Amino acid sequence: MSETYPSSTLALTSLTTVPITVARGDGIGPEIMEATLRILKEAGARLDIEEIEIGEQVYLKGTSSGIEPESWESLRRTKVFLKAPITTPQGGGFKSLNVTTRKTLGLFANVRPCVSFAPFVDTKHPNMNVVIVRENEEDLYAGIEHRQSADVYQCLKLITRPGTEKIVRYAFEYAKANNRKKVTCFTKDNIMKLTDGLFHKVFDEVAANYPEIENEHWIVDIGAAKLADSPETFDVIVMPNLYGDILSDVAAQIAGSVGLAGSANIGEHCAMFEAIHGSAPRRAGQNLANPSGLLLGAVMMLVHIGQPEVAERVHNAWLKTIEDGIHTYDIFAEGVSKQKVGTREFANAVIERLCQSPTVLKSAKYETKEVGSGVEQFDKADIVQPVKETIGVDVFLHWNTGTTADLGSAISELGASNLKLKMITNRGVKVWPEGFPETFCVDHWRCRFVSPTLEAISHNDIIALLARVSAAGFDFIKTENLCTFDGERAYSLGQGE
Repeated sequence: MSETYPSSTLALTSLTTVPITVARGDGIGPEIMEATLRILKEAGARLDIEEIEIGEQVYLKGTSSGIEPESWESLRRTKVFLKAPITTPQGGGFKSLNVTTRKTLGLFANVRPCVSFAPFVDTKHPNMNVVIVRENEEDLYAGIEHRQSADVYQCLKLITRPGTEKIVRYAFEYAKANNRKKVTCFTKDNIMKLTDGLFHKVFDEVAANYPEIENEHWIVDIGAAKLADSPETFDVIVMPNLYGDILSDVAAQIAGSVGLAGSANIGEHCAMFEAIHGSAPRRAGQNLANPSGLLLGAVMMLVHIGQPEVAERVHNAWLKTIEDGIHTYDIFAEGVSKQKVGTREFANAVIERLCQSPTVLKSAKYETKEVGSGVEQFDKADIVQPVKETIGVDVFLHWNTGTTADLGSAISELGASNLKLKMITNRGVKVWPEGFPETFCVDHWRCRFVSPTLEAISHNDIIALLARVSAAGFDFIKTENLCTFDGERAYSLGQGE
């Protein structure tokens, strides 16, 4: 157990007292943060702590982001954030502070080790040691959503080449720094051929630069099934944001418990460390919560800030505590555990073992060394810009006043010589021309107009089309231009097209 986590751009020596920002969070957050900070202090961590308030109380004061401007100033100054879980109020347009922090500070890589601790923590996979590297800024977590009609809501999935290249390079650099043998990519590019297809394509391109590391790709559904059944076949797994969020929780749970998993969020300038579990308000204030996830996140932080010897001390004491059967309620098991303890008592047990190491579990050994971030690999100036041509437009309508044939007849008359109606789809399925009556339709229609000769059209051509659509009494709700890049189609076909 000797994972290395990337050091920040701070030039740190082993004797430096490091400023960090701490947030105690909501629910069980204050309890597990208090336990974690006590352990770090007793272990000799050299920290200059600045505390900020974030989360539920800030939301309820009327700050929709859940964080005040002065708290951002602290984070930008210290560049290191140890954060307990927070509660985001339901409804009301409140944005996830976790997502906001990751994206605002450029924390593009979410690193989640998922390790089993058999036989002391129950698991069906005693040899599991998987690290999930999750892209942290893009995908559906861009949070761009709209209600487009009475029936239809939309969320945009954004995958970029620079974002993908950064996270994939980071995954290979992490594997290289930690003597990991294989990096696996999960996508769903058999369906999302452009977005997930780009992620897969970039993975293959980057993998070619690391011939010493085995690489493979799995479709995410069967990959997830394999991960749940035989996690020992994987080593480092890199994924887009949503898949990584879901499957890192799954992986942590099948390793033993989500409550034992810590997380590092790494950027070029800043980093955030946290547990992967939520604020669990039902358990708050009862001295029940397991502080292990946040504590192991703090261990990752200690390596990051150049205090690997303290990280080892804390981690080994924690391992010895687990090995001695001193467990909180969530992992307590008759016949394996020896003592059920609360949050404070668990912290006391770790502190008592700060000079000890496990005898069965593998001891932790850390060193601080640079893990290539992948950021420096991407230079916009190196990109050869492709030739882009617009050859059509998808016009989306909110419409529910007739049959599909009525719509097709009326809309087709609105085209022009250089922009003809090719098809109409409903929820992605072609319904005109030659649609099937069995296809279920809602009030959201995509009308695809394309140049018959596939020659370029202008923005003015699209504006003129929209003017005709509006004049005919149709409610258009969005458009998407249909483009080619270097002559290659850059949009998906309709199902049935």
